[in-house]
Amino acid sequence: MDQEVEKNVENEGVPVEESLEERLQRAIAVTAPGTAVRRALDMIIAGHLGALICVGDTETVLGAGNDGFPLNISFTANRLFELSKMDGAIVVDRDLTQILRANFHLNPDPSLPTSETGMRHRTAARMSLLTKALVISVSERRQVVNLYVGGRSFQLKSVPQLMASASQLITTLQTTRQSLDRALLRLSTLELDNYVTLADVTTILNYFETLMTAADELDRIVDQLGSEGRTVEMQREQLAGDMDHEYLLMIRDYARDSSEENAEAIRAKLHAAAPSQWRSPNRVAKVLGYDDLHEDSVLVPLGLRTLNRVSVVREGMADKIVDEYGNLRELMDDIEQNPNRLGELGVRNPNILTDSLYRMWGKKE
Repeated sequence: MDQEVEKNVENEGVPVEESLEERLQRAIAVTAPGTAVRRALDMIIAGHLGALICVGDTETVLGAGNDGFPLNISFTANRLFELSKMDGAIVVDRDLTQILRANFHLNPDPSLPTSETGMRHRTAARMSLLTKALVISVSERRQVVNLYVGGRSFQLKSVPQLMASASQLITTLQTTRQSLDRALLRLSTLELDNYVTLADVTTILNYFETLMTAADELDRIVDQLGSEGRTVEMQREQLAGDMDHEYLLMIRDYARDSSEENAEAIRAKLHAAAPSQWRSPNRVAKVLGYDDLHEDSVLVPLGLRTLNRVSVVREGMADKIVDEYGNLRELMDDIEQNPNRLGELGVRNPNILTDSLYRMWGKKE
């Protein structure tokens, strides 16, 4: 390796603890709309050119090739575009501050496995297996951009394609949120009537999972949209931003083990399950910790979700109330007999809490 280049190349290896998924997320962020790399890629595609760009782990990358032109010049989108007009690869440092080589001939081990067919894509895939670099391949013929990280390929989509997908997901979020809000209002009444069935809980958990799955997918699109995704991110936050906490409270209300840790574990199991399993009362019962329930079985909620909806219940107070009374039904029974007990627990304005619960119930004191 040229001595001048060697002086300018730092040890840019990715930290060992960084997972493949984290590396891919970083690669998507580096190439998202609004970044210098994305501007260069858009110019390359508009110019009907191809390109092979290695970003990061430059010592290993330079050790896997030869020839080319040592540059060591500041990185800009225009320079990256102009250099793509030459054959060979372009080598850029991990921080995207310098372009080290152009017209560089890569020689990755041909025995490294890849399912790619084109020469440029095969080289990119093998270089991503051989090194910790982000390898970007632009197809001259197909005019598409693929990112390669650890042998994994990710094809960049255009902003119009991403916005179309985002629009569909936002529609899903809107309709699901409306259904969920109606179901939760009905659930509050059923909880106060002490007549919530496993089927009711299953339906609402299904809505929650549909909502959060769509929100997660929208998050991935927002990441890909970069600076173009701000409006989409605002819509996502409006429709699903406050539902994570509500979802966990819902699970805690009905799980046999109501701890926050167990609720997180249950949510992870539901999220990992196939959608058909969300709709099965028997499967939901087992995830919640019950083996002997059927869809018409009546469940008694703790009341955490309902209590947290009342403004006078400060953070942590709902847990304290549940610890004192046991569940929502016991609380409602005792309110009539001993209304001062809530004040003794530290609830500010217990009369407002009592009135709010009765209003949810559709009754007045």
